[in-house]
Amino acid sequence: MVIDLRTCAVIGGRGFVGRWLVLRLLQLGDWIVRIADSAPSLRLDPSEDNSLLVEALSTGRASYFQVDVRDKSQIIKAIEGSSVVFYVETTTSITHDFYVCYTLIVRGAKNVINACRECKVKQLIYNSSADVVFDGLHDIHNGDESLPYAGKFLLPLNAIPFAPGFMCSVVKFADMLSDLKAQAEALVLLANDADGLLTCALRPSNVFGPGDTEIIPFLVNQAKSGLAKFIIGSDENMSDFTYVENVAHALICAEAALGSRLVSVSGKAFFITNLEPVKFSEFASIILEGLGYQRPMIKLPARLVQYIVLVVRWMYAKMHSQRFNYSAPVHNVLRLALCTTTFSCSSAQKHIGYLPVISLEEGFTLSVESFSHLARDSSFARQVNSDEYSKVEKLLGGGKGRTCTHYKILSVELSNDSILVPYNGSVCFDT
Repeated sequence: MVIDLRTCAVIGGRGFVGRWLVLRLLQLGDWIVRIADSAPSLRLDPSEDNSLLVEALSTGRASYFQVDVRDKSQIIKAIEGSSVVFYVETTTSITHDFYVCYTLIVRGAKNVINACRECKVKQLIYNSSADVVFDGLHDIHNGDESLPYAGKFLLPLNAIPFAPGFMCSVVKFADMLSDLKAQAEALVLLANDADGLLTCALRPSNVFGPGDTEIIPFLVNQAKSGLAKFIIGSDENMSDFTYVENVAHALICAEAALGSRLVSVSGKAFFITNLEPVKFSEFASIILEGLGYQRPMIKLPARLVQYIVLVVRWMYAKMHSQRFNYSAPVHNVLRLALCTTTFSCSSAQKHIGYLPVISLEEGFTLSVESFSHLARDSSFARQVNSDEYSKVEKLLGGGKGRTCTHYKILSVELSNDSILVPYNGSVCFDT
């Protein structure tokens, strides 16, 4: 039987989610896949030797194109002849420069849309983020698609006691990437039905898995430095995490539904999760213990951590450095620890037929196996120093009640930098 192959393009096809999407498309067997990314040439990882991708490249079922999304002509060259375009942004090119980020994310989205219209592409599916509706301050419990875009994206650092003369202006922090991502998503959805182009967007929450470049590597780095042993705040906040293969599966579900020209799908956005909300400390514990590190056990008052971050940000500002301002892993972990952000997938289940293909438990196992090169020596045996734990707990009051502590110096390691923050005085925190 002759299979009628369809052609699609995956912009960002060598990124974290993009690689899994390309693999899943090739596994389906009815796609010719054009892989577009910013690297000059396709470099395969050792794990990809003798893979389905290598076979597809040799037979012509897959091809690679270098694309800078700021150049529409490059996009046109990559997607020409495709009926479907998956736009899966990567963060590898993100810098601290607002203008560069704007041109990559927002102007890049405009160029992709216009290129799709010129090339008569039928469907454009954009991989967005659940963060576009989160303002950084207020909890979201089982949020659905009726939530508006967040008017301001703020790091939850307000209502914190300051040392005399401290710059209160550093309290407000605009999450630039979430803001720009929201703008890009809105552009894609507004382009629906323009020149016959149908569009939709997916909003996965906290994507993790093999190939993760943010959450798991950050946790391991913190574990190596000894900082991952701390639980920030009450440890009652819940979060949705999404295994990366489920995101790839959801993108393909969206393509199928969009291809059916469903009014309930075109021009719409859908939240994607694993349908299994967990505490962030539980997520971190499973990953870290699986790799041989100590699980988080010592509670730190949330306001203490917030205060330290504010001091560090103020010091960076004094040094005229923007490096900390856009350190995504630091802010993401604070958000996960301090706020509840869970989302309903009922709309995705109903309209695009999405259900996770990999459970959260299986996702944990696969993730730990894939990051075995970052594991601590097995002789560590996941031991917990109970003496150290009890002393720190006693000092901090176990995270309960009112903690008053005299601090002379604070040592902080953030964004791969170690900073000593001097502060001489007593700080009280209600926890």
